[in-house]
Order: sequence, then structure tokens, then C-alpha cells
Amino acid sequence: MVHHERKTQMTIKKPRAGKTKTPRAPRISITFPPDLYQTLEVIAKEKKVSLAWVVRDAAEKYVASDPEDGRGRRLPDSGRRSVPRNQ
Repeated sequence: MVHHERKTQMTIKKPRAGKTKTPRAPRISITFPPDLYQTLEVIAKEKKVSLAWVVRDAAEKYVASDPEDGRGRRLPDSGRRSVPRNQ
């Protein structure tokens, strides 16, 4: 049995001329108590969306209706749907 060595070449794609790069959204890591995490998973499955979608939606609603400062804050348009696709 003869083994042939394959050489692989890695190519890096350059941005196309005229295209601007959209800045990526910041990523964070969150730790939830197990019971809250399970509840969020159930909500995500019921709505047929990702867990991340549920958490973003909750955070946006919280910021928009923050009772501490007595006024809702309008968030810039995130470009995402306010209603899950399958509803």
C-alpha cells in the first residue's frame, strides 16, 4: 500500500473592490443558573428560534422599558426581525 502525500494550499480571500466590511456585533459570554437556562431553552424551542435570539430579544425589551431611569430608550435598528420567522 502506497500513501501519497497531499499538499494543501490555504488561500485567503481578499475583500472585493467596492465592498465595505460591516462591523461584527460584539460577542459575550453569559452564565445562567441552570433553571433559568432550561427555561430559556424551552422558550427558544417553542418559538423555533435560537437561544441567542431569545436572550437578545429579552435584553432589547429590558433596555427599552428600563423602569430604573423612568424612560424607555430607543435602540438603533439592529437589522434583525422583531418577530421570529415561523410565527
